[in-house]
Amino acid sequence: MRPIDLRSDTVTQPTPAMRKAMAEAEVGDDVYGEDPTVNRLEALAAEMLGFETGLFMPSGTMTNQVALMLHLKRGQEVIAPKGAHIYEYEPGSLAVLSGGTIRLVEAPYGIPDPEAVRAAIHTSVHQAPTGLIALENTHNYAGGTVVPLEAQQAIQRVAREAGLPTHLDGARLFNAAVALQRSPQEVARGFTTVSICLSKGLGAPVGSLLLMPQAYRAEAWRYRKLLGGGMRQAGVLAAAGLIALQEGPQHLKRDHQMARALAEGLLKLHLEVDLQAVQTNMVYAQVPQAPTFTQRLRALGVLANPMAHNRVRFVTHRDLHDEDIPLALERIEQALQIA
Repeated sequence: MRPIDLRSDTVTQPTPAMRKAMAEAEVGDDVYGEDPTVNRLEALAAEMLGFETGLFMPSGTMTNQVALMLHLKRGQEVIAPKGAHIYEYEPGSLAVLSGGTIRLVEAPYGIPDPEAVRAAIHTSVHQAPTGLIALENTHNYAGGTVVPLEAQQAIQRVAREAGLPTHLDGARLFNAAVALQRSPQEVARGFTTVSICLSKGLGAPVGSLLLMPQAYRAEAWRYRKLLGGGMRQAGVLAAAGLIALQEGPQHLKRDHQMARALAEGLLKLHLEVDLQAVQTNMVYAQVPQAPTFTQRLRALGVLANPMAHNRVRFVTHRDLHDEDIPLALERIEQALQIA
């Protein structure tokens, strides 16, 4: 029985075109800045997103944390939406690496109220001063939800008025662009720095990029090295990343359609799903005893992640077959009957 893997869009396998490009990649030592394929990837990403430069790194956690290290002085706060990846899933890195802390603001569907962000800014000597405002688009914890450009722009205005930089955790920025029917450059516009992942919806086997002004690059390069992110003949990875950037976005609309079909099917099985949150390639369902439920699902050939004691996440991606969603729903119904 072929398993249907709905744990994450990170489980995709490199395409034949990626494998061929990796095998044939022109390479050099990237620690010296001499890998031509890495250089092409960084230049392409910067051009696509409207930045002066980009820096290739192994992971999205590293690109986010390098950005935080660039922006924050020790003891400063970053304002971020509740459920932000930099808080929930980058295990204490902000405190360890930047000596900073975080102030979360309520963010229904991942969208903070600009006035709540303004109210969270601190300048008092008695409080940790605010050093950065961060957003996440799409917002993973809220269910792959999209932050409208108008909301981003309003928060960017708050930051400018306060003289603060802004960072976008755009791990799935291309999903947001497809859902908004806007260009990736429009989604990235106005941020001081932006992080994107190549190994999520875009389907590369590894890698993320930090986009930034040229003036930040030397310091970001040093922080990448400090964190162990200096890679040598990294063009074998960047070659797959080039294909991910060029070809990956065209698959995302199908991913979103599959997620919607899955969500509607789960509702028919009388599971609680917030359809308003199903905006891209994620579906969160309320299920009693989620860890036990996902174990039963695994035995039936469907893989999903329990996100809490009563919450399960399903994520659609390029490697799913057209018949996988109907088949997954059949197996989910069986698992519910076992309960």
